[in-house]
Amino acid sequence: MSLTAKLDSYRPQALAVLRIASSLFFLQHGLAKLIRFPYVEQLANVPLFSQFGIGGIIEVTGSLLILVGFYTRAAAFIVSGLAAVAYFQFHAPSNFFPILNGGELVALFSFVFFYLIFAGPGAWSLDGRRG
Repeated sequence: MSLTAKLDSYRPQALAVLRIASSLFFLQHGLAKLIRFPYVEQLANVPLFSQFGIGGIIEVTGSLLILVGFYTRAAAFIVSGLAAVAYFQFHAPSNFFPILNGGELVALFSFVFFYLIFAGPGAWSLDGRRG
């Protein structure tokens, strides 16, 4: 068996690791806004019914759905769009280059979740159990 074939055999598990890790990292942003954990000073006083508060609700809900792999494609579509809007609204206006506008992370989140729309959840998902 070639190395490529061996690596290909683990593709569903690698996709699941990407899905789980990305959702856990993204979840922190929503939790910091909604329950102040982990504590981020800039996000400590976000009103629930503000743009940031509603974004936090979407981040937490979407992240949890993606984490367990339940309606993964739909959740990834929503949070990918949320991250894209955040990038263009808050980062892109200050500079064209993500490294200079502080938007690398949010842009990367947008693309990872965009990929999950097409790739699906991979292994270890509730979507997989549903059939």
